[in-house]
Amino acid sequence: MPGQLRVGGRHGSWHDGPVIELDFLTMPHSTPKNFSLIAAIDLGSNSFHMVVAKANQGEIRILERLGEKVQLAAGIDEERQLTEESMQRGLDCLKRFAQLINGLPPGAVRIVGTNALREARNRNDFIHRAEEILGHPVEVISGREEARLIYLGVSHTLADTPGKRLVADIGGGSTEFIIGQRFEPLLRESLQMGCVSFTQRYFRDGKVTPARYAQAYTAARLEIMSIEHALHRLKWDEAIGSSGTIRAIGLALKANGYGAGEVNAEGLAWLKRKLFKLGDVEKIDFDGIKPDRRAIFPAGLAILEAIFDALELKR
Repeated sequence: MPGQLRVGGRHGSWHDGPVIELDFLTMPHSTPKNFSLIAAIDLGSNSFHMVVAKANQGEIRILERLGEKVQLAAGIDEERQLTEESMQRGLDCLKRFAQLINGLPPGAVRIVGTNALREARNRNDFIHRAEEILGHPVEVISGREEARLIYLGVSHTLADTPGKRLVADIGGGSTEFIIGQRFEPLLRESLQMGCVSFTQRYFRDGKVTPARYAQAYTAARLEIMSIEHALHRLKWDEAIGSSGTIRAIGLALKANGYGAGEVNAEGLAWLKRKLFKLGDVEKIDFDGIKPDRRAIFPAGLAILEAIFDALELKR
């Protein structure tokens, strides 16, 4: 098994749209002759994404891609209720999305919610308000269905080779693991750990200490333990990181001389040491890390290091 995690697909390509994008836009029933425009919306735990495409005689042309950091998962309180503030952030985003899909007929738009909406006890309140804004139904998908869709999206950006692939995707509220071959997932798992939920739990005030980081890392290792045996039993030929968190870490390592965008254990150790010296997310100044990703960076790094150690992704 490989000693590093490759980021994205071939030639630097990157699938960073809605998790349902390729599934919806490539299915025959999505593009009947009377649908000249179709759209897919992903209500993620960290970000909301939308893609609008033109369908013409079986050909799909992307017209618009939009994405906003909403951090819905950050608004889930101790009673597993979405706060009004977090719901309003999401609804404000959807009002902007709605301007581009206004008038599209039923069936031309697919909208899915992922971990934050799976977890929130008052999700129906948010869903009802979202459907009023968008004019189309919202479907909350399971973790394993989310894993399947992630693998489909990633596999379409990679060279069609016969070897097995491990795909890891660190989301805002959950992390998905998939082992597959070509376009067929063989194993799909979704774990309750994400860069937003772990930030709320371990780095809420932005302070980063070795003790807090160790707590986040240990929690991630405990989550992964439940699937380690199954992953190692299937084995894989290459490992791919498909999330914005992993991409950001890869860019930071590349900018600081650690590889060409891939992630390795040596680079993760360097980032962790640097993070401890800074001690606060406001001081994060790594090249490649956007300001809006600083707050969730320590949690994402702890989860990714746990993945590396659990799956023995070392040189």
